[in-house]
Amino acid sequence: MKIRSLLAVFVAVAVAVAASLNAEDKKDPLAGITCPVSGKQVKADAAVDYKGAKVYMCCPNCPKAFAKDTAKFAAKANAQLVATGQAKQVKCPISGGPTKEGTEVKVGATEVAFCCNKCQGKVAKAKGDEQLGLVFSDAAFAKGFEVKKAESK
Repeated sequence: MKIRSLLAVFVAVAVAVAASLNAEDKKDPLAGITCPVSGKQVKADAAVDYKGAKVYMCCPNCPKAFAKDTAKFAAKANAQLVATGQAKQVKCPISGGPTKEGTEVKVGATEVAFCCNKCQGKVAKAKGDEQLGLVFSDAAFAKGFEVKKAESK
């Protein structure tokens, strides 16, 4: 009888752990992603098409501001494409050369690799919007990142 009770408790704990792990897998993929216009948490229903992907905003007003002056918000929008997994790094955003292991720098929410310590150092010295601009400006984004192709159904 004790073995059955012990087994029942074990099964209950295993089910609870599995349910907990499954809930963690279903976390909001946009958690921690910020609006390129306001800097607030984004919402899935406030998005605009950008470079063949989606840039998420916090409210219905931000897409209007974004469309009015896309260049002003380009670096933050490009960074968001990478942070949401819609774009991936393919080369050094400074030189356009192949990246080397051990040259990574955290820029915003993303680890970015570089071709050499010189490029890495340039970005590591910069802070905030300057750093974001060095890595995610339209020119740097074109050199170092690629928007993933949408999967056809």
